[in-house]
Amino acid sequence: MKEVFALAQEQITIKRNKGHHLTEVERGKIAALHKLGQSNRKIAIAIGVCPQTINNELKRGEATQVKKINGKEYYHQEYIPELAHSRYVDKRKACHRPYKLSQVFNFLSFFVEHFKKDGWSPDATVGRAKALNLFLPEEMVCTKTLYSYIDAQLLEVRNIDLINKMSRRLPKYVARKNHRILGLSIEERPTEVDNREEFGHFEIDTIVGLRNGQESVILTMIERKTRFQIIRLIDSKDADSVAYTMRSINKEYGSIIKSITADNSLEFSTLTEVMDKIAPVYFTHPYTSSERGTNEVHNRMVRRDFPKGISLDLATPLEVAQTENKLNNMPRKHTGYQTPTELFNEECA
Repeated sequence: MKEVFALAQEQITIKRNKGHHLTEVERGKIAALHKLGQSNRKIAIAIGVCPQTINNELKRGEATQVKKINGKEYYHQEYIPELAHSRYVDKRKACHRPYKLSQVFNFLSFFVEHFKKDGWSPDATVGRAKALNLFLPEEMVCTKTLYSYIDAQLLEVRNIDLINKMSRRLPKYVARKNHRILGLSIEERPTEVDNREEFGHFEIDTIVGLRNGQESVILTMIERKTRFQIIRLIDSKDADSVAYTMRSINKEYGSIIKSITADNSLEFSTLTEVMDKIAPVYFTHPYTSSERGTNEVHNRMVRRDFPKGISLDLATPLEVAQTENKLNNMPRKHTGYQTPTELFNEECA
């Protein structure tokens, strides 16, 4: 008996975190020590909890048992760990606030519609509804509650439908020396570009479908302050195609472009020449996509409509324009739930 008690104490008290609820395994060990005749205080020491916790636990799992001796029935109280755990689970289910689905039905319908049609995140939906006063406070839920409803599978939207519901470790930043010099280094870029205080500074990149060198690609430009995107479908990933498209973009947006930040890919080798007398072009360090972080994040949003591995020869300029319109009219948390189009028009005005 002493060996069992010592083993239980060694296995549990060392690893148990204070304040956690009893587990099903711990309840089994409580039952074993209780049958050995250990006092509640000694069991508490072995498990790593206070004695009152053991007293409450033994009452929670107490059940009337019948034992026959010489044909006579004797009733006694016995601790059943499975019963105690079942009662614990039932009480935990009833300890949260009741759902108010009927009260917020219109808001939930609003969220599902914009999630499926426009790709709005739960937080963007909540923030936009508050910003425009579309619902009374009691007619909607907060972002955390909306995610809880999704976790509980109470809506048509499931966790698997959410794009970025994950946690990941971000890579450490390492600046590498530029061996290919296409123009000005990002180290020469003014500080007003970095802090996003000035309007008109863009980041540029290309999105490929199939990597065979002959496919159409998507050219993306994003304004750093407003997150307004310019998206175009171009013939291929080469300098001529990029230059031709940029000349067209310059005719439409050249008056507001103050700088462009690009990587050192060969398709941007003539970008400095194309943007001559319009705006300077700065080039990032090799293998540091974080220096164009805004562009990279929004490229993932474009990928929702044009996934990797699918030929962009099948895409049309109209489909690309629809994606551009959808993203530019999606409210963002960091802009007070205004859309990029609204902010862009304000700056242009």
